[in-house]
Amino acid sequence: MTEPKTQGPAASPETGKKPARNGKANATIYDIAKLAGVNPSTVSRALSKPGRVSAKTQKLIEDAAAQLNYQVNPFARALPTGRTNTFGLIVADITNPTFFDIIRGAQITGTRRDYTLVLAESAESAVTELTAARRMMTTVDGLILASPRMDDDDIRALARDKPVVVINREVEDVPCVIPDVRKGIGEAVRSLAGNGHKKLAFVAGPARSWMSARRWEGAQAACEWSHLEAVRVESSKPTVDGGRQVARDVLATGATAVLTYNDLLAIGLMQELQAGGMAVPDQISIVGFDDIFGADFTTPPLTTVRSPLGECGAGAATRLLDLLQGSGEPAGTLRVETELVLRGSSGRVFPAG
Repeated sequence: MTEPKTQGPAASPETGKKPARNGKANATIYDIAKLAGVNPSTVSRALSKPGRVSAKTQKLIEDAAAQLNYQVNPFARALPTGRTNTFGLIVADITNPTFFDIIRGAQITGTRRDYTLVLAESAESAVTELTAARRMMTTVDGLILASPRMDDDDIRALARDKPVVVINREVEDVPCVIPDVRKGIGEAVRSLAGNGHKKLAFVAGPARSWMSARRWEGAQAACEWSHLEAVRVESSKPTVDGGRQVARDVLATGATAVLTYNDLLAIGLMQELQAGGMAVPDQISIVGFDDIFGADFTTPPLTTVRSPLGECGAGAATRLLDLLQGSGEPAGTLRVETELVLRGSSGRVFPAG
């Protein structure tokens, strides 16, 4: 005999409430009203907009809600207000430590302003990113895109629906937060030039990365100023493995100094060159970008251009929440400075032989 399929808990015929997973019915504003001895409409006002009822009534309602373990359903609250007090953040690669501080900065800022962060990743795919963004936009109040890979037109289309802020990318008519690479890269190249280097290889990031292009432009300008030759080397992916794979191409350039699109590429490149018997920095100097957690765990510790990633996340969340509250600028770019962090992976050139 076939067993009947298990169904979810049915609503109580007496109360119309559906039991929670622990066997108890989820509390409603009607339960709170009964316990506090007030009208349900008073409970609704007290919970949605504190300050619209007296302090004594507010305290009664809050105590009753706590006693009943009442949890606000953001989607139910959104029905009359159109707001869920949630905002989305989509990152290019959730396994990349570059995004850790961005996520934390956005999360801390959101929590302070009574917003919950919803996270997704694009896995470096413009198609996946756009799909995730469209789905998230149906439930969140606004969206932050960190290092987006989709087209500018797609980003602007999203921004016409709900507020959008972009990190690590400049998009016309959309508010953006970007690290200004000029200062940090300029400091890195001047340091290398001062140590006698004459040729720098730049290991690029993903082809669709707006920031990779800006970092290459910054490296070219800084090398021209400091009289270094600059060459570009393509990478297969912006990861440690991608850095290992590009080692032969870097050596083929004849450069004695390398600046990579990010720290992961630099770490992988350093590991592969050292495995091949090259001394860092005696035979080749390596400089990363971002100063991720663990950049100083390598041997030697990685010299890198630090991006204020936490500040980027916090700044983007602030701009987004200001827009949602009607006080933010609908466009424009907030630039934050980068700086060189000197460690052991870069140094002076030693004559060959």
